[in-house]
Amino acid sequence: MSLERALELAERGRGRVDRDHPVVGAVVVCDEEVVGEGWYDGPGTPHAEVAAISAAGESARGATLYVTLEPCSHHGATPPCADAVVTAGIARVVAGVGDPNPKVDGHGFERLRAAGVAVEVLDSWEARAQNEAWRVWVSAGRPFVIYKVAMTLDGRVTVPGSRWVTGEESHRRVHELRAASDAVAVGTGTVLADDPALTARDVGATTQPRRLAFGRRSLPEGSELELRSGPLEEELRVLAGEGVRTLLLEGGPTLAASFLAAGLVDKLLVFVAPRLSGEGPGPVASLPEPAELRHLACETVGEDVLLTAYLRDP
Repeated sequence: MSLERALELAERGRGRVDRDHPVVGAVVVCDEEVVGEGWYDGPGTPHAEVAAISAAGESARGATLYVTLEPCSHHGATPPCADAVVTAGIARVVAGVGDPNPKVDGHGFERLRAAGVAVEVLDSWEARAQNEAWRVWVSAGRPFVIYKVAMTLDGRVTVPGSRWVTGEESHRRVHELRAASDAVAVGTGTVLADDPALTARDVGATTQPRRLAFGRRSLPEGSELELRSGPLEEELRVLAGEGVRTLLLEGGPTLAASFLAAGLVDKLLVFVAPRLSGEGPGPVASLPEPAELRHLACETVGEDVLLTAYLRDP
């Protein structure tokens, strides 16, 4: 329960923490009683562990610290959190997951164990998913890639005589996804066929994502999309270096298959409408081999169903 509480606290920093940092929550427990809570609230604020220990005061000595992410062990904008844990006299640390940042990546746990602190790492899926985009960006050096697609119950991405496959609630969710992404992309074929705007509309977006088109064909005159014509892996490395941490793919089956075949899709979002099309393409073109999915979940969005699945753990 204490880790669940730490995950809840971490969410208080969502939208306040810079996108190149994770959200983190922490809880200090002594004699089965919560004596301190904290979360990282953005630049200029203490890290979650320090905030929770400060709230606990002397009660931190001999207590257990539950934290969503491995305490850092390096000097950055703040001193190492692992040192603060040791100085406070914390006896045991229960961490949701390790930190994939090469500057940390196990060194925080090593520092704690070397000082006699008992360490338990739960490798919690919830803790991984909470910072999924940041984890991939910092460890793989590329954006976290989400492939979003809308399809009918018979697996078609078009409906004859209709512009849309899914309903209004799903359309709004897509605009929310765009607003939460650093970049949105389609293939050049989709640009030539539909000329999509790819903007986040009617959801109160304060900024717009970068709008990209992958492919080698020229874009129509007046298109506001950025053309990315290089190898996918190289383009993603460049985008990551430019601050793109989350890339939302809205392209057609060909672009999706290219990213999937290259192992560059992390997450699938499939909106399924209660309709039968009877003809048209499916959500993915031919693949060199089947792709196994994990952590499948579903929810209703208006009259549609949203399926979420992962290609790998972040």
